[in-house]
Amino acid sequence: MTRRVLLVGHPGRPEALDVAAELVHGLTANDIEVIGQTDELRAFGVLGEPGVTGYHEPQQDGAEVAVVLGGDGTILRGAEIVRESGVPLLGINLGHVGFLAEAERDDIQHTVHKIVHRDWTVEERETLEVEASLAGESLWTNWALNEASVEKAARERMLEVTLAIDGRPLSTWGCDGVVMATPTGSTAYAFSAGGPIVWPGVPATLVVPISAHALFARPLVLSHDVHIAIDLRDTTDAQAVLWCDGRRSFDVPQGARIEVRRSDRPVRLARLGTGPFTDRLVAKFDLSVSGWRGTGGRNRH
Repeated sequence: MTRRVLLVGHPGRPEALDVAAELVHGLTANDIEVIGQTDELRAFGVLGEPGVTGYHEPQQDGAEVAVVLGGDGTILRGAEIVRESGVPLLGINLGHVGFLAEAERDDIQHTVHKIVHRDWTVEERETLEVEASLAGESLWTNWALNEASVEKAARERMLEVTLAIDGRPLSTWGCDGVVMATPTGSTAYAFSAGGPIVWPGVPATLVVPISAHALFARPLVLSHDVHIAIDLRDTTDAQAVLWCDGRRSFDVPQGARIEVRRSDRPVRLARLGTGPFTDRLVAKFDLSVSGWRGTGGRNRH
């Protein structure tokens, strides 16, 4: 077998076992080797089958695509594995919304057919570089596909933060936190915090305050090449936590600065179809396209 596909998944979901078995059998029957982390493959019940290779640590090892079984959280974990190598992610949704997923659990045979015939396109999604520092000394660096968020660590204390754009202070807020999101993340945490939905091809970065006590505390849509800085003012004793994609976190000390800028290393997503983002939005959010007035209004004169 000369072709390889990386399998990443959430074995804890009962339906994932049947999906994984169908996917693996379909790929190996077409002389495509399936690789993955040993413990995950064992949990899926496919380790030891012909054409399946396990590794102790997640790695791509020549894979042409990474198939992820799970919801958006599992796809974000897959992004952590493949971002450095540029292997595209193909998500099969086993979660609730699965906004980043390309296929549903009932589409496995169709997905296998597309992989076998290399019938996919690659879409690059921008990511963010994130750094926390104190008095000019770097404390923590990371990255995010969806968003970086600084949040209060305890319910009873608000943060006081100053937002600066390209080195110029813009506003100071008392708030529960601030979300800085890519267009990919505009339908995730930023959306829940009241931010707008931004189409994936728009070169933008969002800044969305969370429960801010200020007159000027609206979500901001900025150019994607701006430099964002959040200064944690030491006027309160509130503790803060910096999160990247809700998966990686760092306890930020008082007086620290969080800087966010566009990364030059994207995450690549494999797309099986050419449908517009509008259709994905309608399907994932189950939007009504008939209008709140119903059909009766169209017949009035």
